[in-house]
Amino acid sequence: MFSPEGFVKESIAALREEVDDIAVIACSGGVDSTVAAVIADIAVGQLLHCVYVDTGFMRKNETEEIQEMLAGIGLNLTVIHAEDRYFAALEGITEPEQKRKVIGELFIRIFEEEQDEVGAKYLIQGTIAPDWIESGGGARDTIKSHHNVGGLPEDMSLVVVEPLRDLYKDEVREVGHFLNLESSNRQPFPGPGLAVRCLGDLTPARVEVTREACAIVEEELEAAAQRGEMELPWQYFAALLPVKSVGVHGDVRAYGETVVVRAVTSIDGMSARYSPIPHSVLTKISTRITNAVKGSVNRIVYDITNKPPGTIEWE
Repeated sequence: MFSPEGFVKESIAALREEVDDIAVIACSGGVDSTVAAVIADIAVGQLLHCVYVDTGFMRKNETEEIQEMLAGIGLNLTVIHAEDRYFAALEGITEPEQKRKVIGELFIRIFEEEQDEVGAKYLIQGTIAPDWIESGGGARDTIKSHHNVGGLPEDMSLVVVEPLRDLYKDEVREVGHFLNLESSNRQPFPGPGLAVRCLGDLTPARVEVTREACAIVEEELEAAAQRGEMELPWQYFAALLPVKSVGVHGDVRAYGETVVVRAVTSIDGMSARYSPIPHSVLTKISTRITNAVKGSVNRIVYDITNKPPGTIEWE
């Protein structure tokens, strides 16, 4: 039986043995990276430098919320604003695997720059088992390259340390609860962020539509769960599809894109079932999204695909 307390003790001892010089850690504010950061902070203390990279693909108000949350648990955080660099690097790139590899490589390049600033030798990551399993390698097929695994450049100079590598999401949450971390209750969010929820061209305007649609889905589902109308899903979001259809705004023809709403129940993210959302809640979501982004989106659909055969994210 998995013991969060035992895992924390073993991880602290292993990190003290492995990390003998300055380390940087990627903190996204999610449960995986936050658990890894707190354990590393206990293990190596002043040798640890926590870095949050704003790629431009974060959710609404996320950067500010993460800064506040990580400061509240005593982590010394450096915030790097790299929005322009990411949009430039991803201009014209629409293929999902290529997106993830570009994001992963730029992610490492930014951390190498931070490495030069602080003289770091190690990069600690919150990689968990599904990340490297789905990224393929050996006899495993590549389902999707996670940016922190399959997207890493071969010529990187940082030594990667992954204290959570053998854990699944439910086990990481158990560790987070043991450490009394607020992030333990946050729903999963992909490392590449909205870049893999905005299918097609990654322009600032299209990503902003995705951001607003995701915020509305989160707000409405959380409010419905608080009212007792439904159980809160394990993961829930919106994705913008590069699929256009004819619609009407007022008495005017509109030719807009499509937003898909996705909500699933799962334990560890390796498999999932779609969540039954009441039609009344879906109606509110549809109305709010189409009103908020008039002209650019005119059709809302709900994804009822399980994993497998689909994945939880669309890319």
